[in-house]
Order: sequence, then C-alpha cells, then structure tokens
Amino acid sequence: MGEKNSYAHLPISNTYYYIPFTNPGRQPFDCLCLYIRFSVRLLLLKTFSTMRSITTFDLQYAHRFYGFQGEAQYLHGHTGVLTIEVEDTVNEGVNMVFPCNEIQKTAWDVLKNFDHALILREDDPLLPAILDVYEKQGIKDGHPRNTMKGAAFKTDLAQAFPDSRLVVTKETMTVEGMIKIVYDLLKDKLNIAKLTFTSGVNAASQEYDTRKVIDRCPLCGIALDENGVCPKCGYKKK
Repeated sequence: MGEKNSYAHLPISNTYYYIPFTNPGRQPFDCLCLYIRFSVRLLLLKTFSTMRSITTFDLQYAHRFYGFQGEAQYLHGHTGVLTIEVEDTVNEGVNMVFPCNEIQKTAWDVLKNFDHALILREDDPLLPAILDVYEKQGIKDGHPRNTMKGAAFKTDLAQAFPDSRLVVTKETMTVEGMIKIVYDLLKDKLNIAKLTFTSGVNAASQEYDTRKVIDRCPLCGIALDENGVCPKCGYKKK
C-alpha cells in the first residue's frame, strides 16, 4: 500500500484548503515549507483585499454651454447625481472601508458650492452681466439667507464664489468636466477609486489608481490626522 497522506486545513473565507503534510516523493520538511508558504499567501490575500464604500450626492445647478451649437447654449438647470467610490482595505475595527457619512461630510464641504449655484465658463459674456445684476440687487457679496455656503476654493480648473453662489470654470461644465473638477478637489482627502456623474441624459465615469495608504481610526473609521490622532474621537495611533 502506498503512503497515506495526512492533511492540515485552513478555513479562509468559509473555504477549506487542504495541504498535504506528507506525500510520496516529498520529505516532511518540504511539505511543511509548502504549508507555510501557502498559509502566508492566503493570509496576505485575506488581509490586503480591498472593497469600496459608495456615496451619492444630489446637486441642483444651472449652466450653459457657451459657444455650443444646440439647445444647451441657453441657460438651463439640472439635477446632477455624483457618485463617489472610496477604496481601501476593510478596517477591522469598524468592519468597513470608510464611513459613508464621513465621506459625505468631507466631500460636501466643497460640493455645496455647486448646489443651487450658477456654473459658467470664465470667458462666457454672461458672467459679467450676472455679476452686474447681483451687484444692483445687493446680493453679489452675500445675503443673510445665503447660509449653505462651502469654503471658497481656486484651482486650475475652477474657482468658487460662495457669496454669489457662482462657480467659474476653465472648461465647459459637462459631466466629464465636473468629474475632473471634483477629483482635483478631493483627491488628497479621499482614496477615490471611481467617480460617476449624471446630469439629465448625460453620464460619465472615471476610475483612478488608489495607491495611497490612509490610516483610519479603529473606533470610528475616519482618517487619522498627520499626528496619528482621530479628529472625531481622539484615538491616538500607537
């Protein structure tokens, strides 16, 4: 009779992998090394597998395509839906990639500039006319009821004027243009794997390489600051 194999089993993701400790033609030490290598490989796959947390935002805005030959050259409004997918390993402390409500808070700080706002290209002749009207109306520099304002920003792609509820863009604000602006604003704040933006019958998406390592709090899941401290609960990384 041939030599009977003995096995060790590893439960990984509810699947059992059987590795022979002994096998005809193999020395026990070789089989042990094989078992260890296989165990380490499965452990790494389990530890470093990634998932995504996905959050959506509704944005009400007005714009036009200056110079476009079609209906979109006229001023009109949209309800846009932005979907942000954040990718990372699953944080074992809270069993999630990143809390979706925290993604909302982080992103909304800048995205609220686009909600109930007018978005125009920087060379659009309608822009100075709008500002002139706002000035005469006394709302160019804000209004007591204009409270849902984000922080002003200026990038190579866009500039926000929260007091006027106005965003001035370098390029025409298409769905593709919106994705480029949003990624530029949030790429250093969130580990973004994919952005999708729909507006009317138009939709676009873009995927990104996520190589950053973001330390997250094991108690509430949000990103730790540069000192390894959670800004929400005070946890400090050891």
